[in-house]
Amino acid sequence: MISKMRKIISAIISVSLLLPLIGLALETAPTVDVMTALDSIVNWLFTILLVVAVVFLVLAAFNFVTAGGSEEKVTTARSQVMYALIGVMVALLARGLIALVRRIVGA
Repeated sequence: MISKMRKIISAIISVSLLLPLIGLALETAPTVDVMTALDSIVNWLFTILLVVAVVFLVLAAFNFVTAGGSEEKVTTARSQVMYALIGVMVALLARGLIALVRRIVGA
């Protein structure tokens, strides 16, 4: 019981010592526009998704080339191409959705 109280008191003291530092950090932090931050995040995700799609397309091409008439490998390669194209479509739709929200909000 006493050790629990010590832990609780220790946690309260630690948090109370850190609160002024957090307040100071928030006071000096630069302000960021929400739409600018959202646009930056979407651009990074879009780039990552396109890189993953290219990797899937390269893997699909490799599977097509090395299939050697194997129906299973050809089916795998076709599904990889389909997944890569679906990924690109989702990325484009996400970018379009962000543009639509910006237009509706008026930013």
